[in-house]
Amino acid sequence: QVQVVESGGGLEQAGGSLRLSCTASGLTFGDYNMGWFRQAPGKEREGVACINWSGRTTVYADSVKGRFTISRDNAKNTLYLQMNSLKPEDTAMYYCAADRRSWRILDLKSIPDFAYGGQGTQVTVSS
Repeated sequence: QVQVVESGGGLEQAGGSLRLSCTASGLTFGDYNMGWFRQAPGKEREGVACINWSGRTTVYADSVKGRFTISRDNAKNTLYLQMNSLKPEDTAMYYCAADRRSWRILDLKSIPDFAYGGQGTQVTVSS
C-alpha cells in the first residue's frame, strides 16, 4: 500500500522560510517523478514545482521561481520543498504527489493528477 505523507507546514511571517518534507512508502521512490502542488481556499489547485526521478531536472511555477527549491533524497525516500522569502499569497495547503509516467509527458498542470498523493500540510504566511 502506497503512503505519501507531508510535514513541515506551519505559520510563518512574510519574508520567512519553511521546509516541507514528503516521505513515500510502498513504492520504489527512485522510480517516481515527484511534485508539489497547493490549493488556497476558493482557488484552483496550482502546480508549484516538480522534479524528475533522478533529481537532475526541476520545473517551477513562475510564482515561486527564485524563492522555492525542490529536491529529493532517494536513499531516504524523501522529497523536500525549501520555501524562502515567503509571501502571504503562498498561504495554502501544500500537497506532495508521485507519478511513474514518463517525465516528457508531465508538467506543472498535471501534478494534482499524479498517481499518488498525500493529505497535505498547511502553510500560512502572515503579513
